[in-house]
Amino acid sequence: MALRIGIVGYGGAGRQIHARLARAAGMTVTAVVARDPGRRVQAAGDWPGARLFHDLPAMLTEPGLYDLVVVASPSGLHAEHAAAVSRAGTPFVLDKPIGTTAAEARRVVSTAASAGTPFTVFHNRRWDTEQLTLEALLRRGELGTVHTFERRWERWRPTPQQRWKENDVVGGGLLLDLGPHLVDSATRLFGPVVAVYAETRSLSTPTEDDVFLVLHHAVPGADPAAGQDRVTGADVLFGAEPPAKGVVSRLWAGSLVGAPGPRTRVLGDRGAYLVHSFEGDASPYDVLDADQPEGTHGWLVRGRERTPVPQPPGGHEDFYTAVADWLAGEAEVPVDPADAVRTAEVLDAARLSAREGRLVEV
Repeated sequence: MALRIGIVGYGGAGRQIHARLARAAGMTVTAVVARDPGRRVQAAGDWPGARLFHDLPAMLTEPGLYDLVVVASPSGLHAEHAAAVSRAGTPFVLDKPIGTTAAEARRVVSTAASAGTPFTVFHNRRWDTEQLTLEALLRRGELGTVHTFERRWERWRPTPQQRWKENDVVGGGLLLDLGPHLVDSATRLFGPVVAVYAETRSLSTPTEDDVFLVLHHAVPGADPAAGQDRVTGADVLFGAEPPAKGVVSRLWAGSLVGAPGPRTRVLGDRGAYLVHSFEGDASPYDVLDADQPEGTHGWLVRGRERTPVPQPPGGHEDFYTAVADWLAGEAEVPVDPADAVRTAEVLDAARLSAREGRLVEV
């Protein structure tokens, strides 16, 4: 049976992403929480017969209308809305970030666990073409031992949009908007983060619109809590044999970037994986992809040698297919909320690092 969905918030996330992907997965939106008159008109046109509500408490009084709730409200409301849905006992999908701080994220998980309400987190970027292609490339070992992962989410937006993401100093800003995707992608590929260095600026909005993160990943097989992969000042001064190092991820997010850098670059001792642009965004490197063969994504690069990388099947709509299988008891949770808590801990460390100008342990 196709799932019936109640969506909380029908803006950029609720309508353009969640509702679209749910439809592609064969699901139907039967209830929508939206206050804006224009968005209510859109919801009624997109989903004839769906019940429209002005607020979440009103929708929660009608649990027979839906099988799953999707929380796609502004980030600053995620924890409040997740708690309400948890207490109502309906399984739900919570858009990222699950909280504006790690403490808030932990409360979201605790409240849902206490109520016995299952939920998952919308980290749809795990199903990006470049992420799936890179995962397959790493499984084949074609990069050898990876030492550096770089990803940029940069765009040219000299005139900021007038919306909460640009103006809400609590729930907005690129650290909370794109940061969860960037950090989740890095940890998904290269494991836990043990230390963070960050720089953030507000160039054209009241929130962070220029973000740079350096993540130090744990050495595979080491205990991150033991600090086995950290090099101290004493190691350098007294010539101690430095311990093995984990992968370093360098991550960028910016809105005032007229010439975006390469989208993804992964460096190993046998080669590099390179993706120039992202989802049709204009890039000065587009000319380099003019001969990209169909069915491939990005390049395996070894100096002057460049080989197209086969693209595996999959896409964002697979998230909701996985949700249906999970709720039917046929698969594991698509995204473990504990992963989102760890991401929030990394972002908290990034805030502290940016404020104090130092490396912060996680």
